[in-house]
Amino acid sequence: MSLGFYLYGILPHPLPDTVAIAGLDREPVHNQIIEGFNFLYSEAKQTKYLTSRRNLLGHEKVLEEAMNAGFRTLLPLRFGLVVKTWDTVIRDLIEPYQGKLEALFQKLEGRREVSIKVFWESKSEIEALLEENPSLKQLRDASVGKALSMEEVINIGQMIENSLKFRKQAVIAAFQTGLNPLAEEISESDPMTEEMIYNAAYLIPWDRELEFSEAVEAIDKNFGDRLRIRYNNFTAPYTFAQLESEG
Repeated sequence: MSLGFYLYGILPHPLPDTVAIAGLDREPVHNQIIEGFNFLYSEAKQTKYLTSRRNLLGHEKVLEEAMNAGFRTLLPLRFGLVVKTWDTVIRDLIEPYQGKLEALFQKLEGRREVSIKVFWESKSEIEALLEENPSLKQLRDASVGKALSMEEVINIGQMIENSLKFRKQAVIAAFQTGLNPLAEEISESDPMTEEMIYNAAYLIPWDRELEFSEAVEAIDKNFGDRLRIRYNNFTAPYTFAQLESEG
C-alpha cells in the first residue's frame, strides 16, 4: 500500500532522468509534471516525518543538488509535506495559487538567496564598552562591594544596557549600509540566540554573489575579532518564495 509522495520543491522545467538524486529514506527523487509545474518528489515511506536534523538535512540536500545540477530557479516546499494523491496538489496548491507560483518563478529567475547571521560575545562587548566610557566604568566599579539601593542598581544596569544597544545598532548599521544596496530584496528576522545580534536574508542576482561576499568580508575585517559571521551563499530561497498555502 502506497503511503503517498514526499514533496521537496517545484521547478519551472522538468528534472532530466540523467540527474540522480537520493531523497529521504534513500528513495530516488522523481519529477512529476502537473499543469506545467514540475514537482520534485520521492515515494513516502512514512506517513509523518520526524523533524530531525538528519531529515531536515536530507530535505535540503535534494534542493541543493537540484540547484547544483543547473536548476537555479526553484520553489522550495516546507519540510514534511506528504500527499496521498496528485489530485490533492491540484486542489490545494495549483488551482488556488497558480498565478502566485508563476509570479514567484519570474521573481526568482536569475536570482539567489544568501543570508548572514552576526554574533558577538556580550561579556566582551560590555567590558569594551566600559573601557571606552570611563565615567560609566567608574560608576560600575564603585558599586562593587557596596550595598546599593535597588534604584541605583537599576540605573547603572539601564545605562550599560542602553549603551550596549547603541553599540549593537552601530554594528547592524554597518551591515545595512554595506549590503542592502547590493540586494533586490532584504528580509530581517529576529535573532535566534542571545549572542546573535543580526539575522538577515538577501535576494541578489546570481552573478553578484562574489561582490556580495567580498562586501561581507570587508565589514568583518573592519570589526576585527569582535564578530562571528555565518554567511550562507547557497541555499534554497525559502525567505523569498513564501506561499500562503504553506502557512
